[in-house]
Amino acid sequence: MAERHVPVLVVGGSLVGLTTSALLADQGVPHVLVESHHGTAIHPRAASFHQRTMEVFRSIGLQGAVEEAAAAEFVQNGAIMAVESLGGKEIQYFFHSYNEGVEELSPTDRLFITQVGLEPVLRDRAAELGAEHRYATTLVSFGEGDDQVRSVIRPRDGGPDEVITSDYLVAADGAHSGVRERLGVAMTGRGSFADCVTIYFKADVTGLLGDRNLSVVYVNHPTLLGFFRFSITGDSGFLAVFSTIGPDGERNTRVGDDVSTERCVAMVRTALGAPEQLPIEIENVQEWSASAATAETFSRGRVFLAGDSAHVMPPTGGFGGNTGVADAHNLAWKLALVSKGLAGPGLLASYSEERRPISALTVEQAYTRYVLRVDPSLPREDLQPPLDDASIELGATYRSSAVVGGDAPDQPLDDPRSQSWLPGTRAPHRWVDGRSTVDVAGHGFALMVTEDVDGWTEAADEAQRLVGVPVAVQQLDDPGTLHGAALVRPDGVVAWRSTDEGATAQLRPALAGILDRAAAP
Repeated sequence: MAERHVPVLVVGGSLVGLTTSALLADQGVPHVLVESHHGTAIHPRAASFHQRTMEVFRSIGLQGAVEEAAAAEFVQNGAIMAVESLGGKEIQYFFHSYNEGVEELSPTDRLFITQVGLEPVLRDRAAELGAEHRYATTLVSFGEGDDQVRSVIRPRDGGPDEVITSDYLVAADGAHSGVRERLGVAMTGRGSFADCVTIYFKADVTGLLGDRNLSVVYVNHPTLLGFFRFSITGDSGFLAVFSTIGPDGERNTRVGDDVSTERCVAMVRTALGAPEQLPIEIENVQEWSASAATAETFSRGRVFLAGDSAHVMPPTGGFGGNTGVADAHNLAWKLALVSKGLAGPGLLASYSEERRPISALTVEQAYTRYVLRVDPSLPREDLQPPLDDASIELGATYRSSAVVGGDAPDQPLDDPRSQSWLPGTRAPHRWVDGRSTVDVAGHGFALMVTEDVDGWTEAADEAQRLVGVPVAVQQLDDPGTLHGAALVRPDGVVAWRSTDEGATAQLRPALAGILDRAAAP
């Protein structure tokens, strides 16, 4: 068999795999992505993308392209609400507009775009930056040695097997991850609680929508529970059905047992509240499981789990795809610095330390929303109270060796409105000299300072010279709660903060510790 070596092999070419690939390519890390399907997504899943995710896309020059693709699919900034049926009683508005109350927290907006629209944008950007994608290619086997992972891949359409050795392997191969299973990594949590279906259909719903701009419509009908999304033209959409309810009030969570065309038309018509004369055409039906679980670890040796291979959650809240993008964002810069010899392996150990706790919390928050919005009959043991959406989206708090002082305070989330600048939290968005603080770090670190700019600039230059990683200095004229300096990682997380006088001398050892330079090659 032919054999070749790359620093990173990415398994899975959907949303998270493509994001990982684009981020690695942007950092100049050679890699190969293999995907068993022949191309990008053909069904419009994961349509809700949060501000933090858009900041990730912004970092690789894709904000405008994603916004343009999104505008072609949906009218943006619509409401998220619940109805008895689309043409019937309105029950509750969760958001009157999707960006309500978060407009000042980021240089980006929340938006809706399906994976059908988004994945080609990510694929093309990654390819433009030099990524190699191998579609219709499966991972046959892999094994880890002392200093590399040996993988065998196979073209689905014929051709010889090939061996790829890599320093690291990223498994973004979905909820039924073969890589995770072969590693023997267990999933913990609430497991599966409904066998659901998504019905893709054509029907003219413009009359039922009226002048309402609705991004997500939860349906709480006496005979079924689910949610709608509609195309920008109002002539098609999909209905995800979580459960049906019989005349005796008993819930059927095995909706996939009957997906005949007649049954699917009936469910869509009921949820629409549409008259019998409205034509409804069923295009496709996809079965899936509503689950809530998190992998017991996100890494084992040189193999890393990301996206649905690491966590699964119900769609309530729209957290699933966004959590996977956050995994990729956290991991890619660490792989880049370690692969280039600029950081030690301890930096990669921080991936699971940081991402698993916040992912487990997000899984539980999605489950809480499912119970409260969809199925109150589900078990409520240890049910978390619903937390603020903006804090879940922008307020992850990390504690690891890649954060100095990240063990305090003990809080799972930071309120992004507070602009706390606490170690382990996302650096707040502020406009400075016409650009956002989100954009300052780039491929290196950023040092945000409020005083003694010359002293901090000298310290940053010395740290950059000795450690070899760029450190950009940005003065904040209106620092808010920050006094002194904050060191921001390439993923926008505050890695260290100092308020002590004469603390410029602490910068280099802090940076070296974050990068595990004592163990660096």
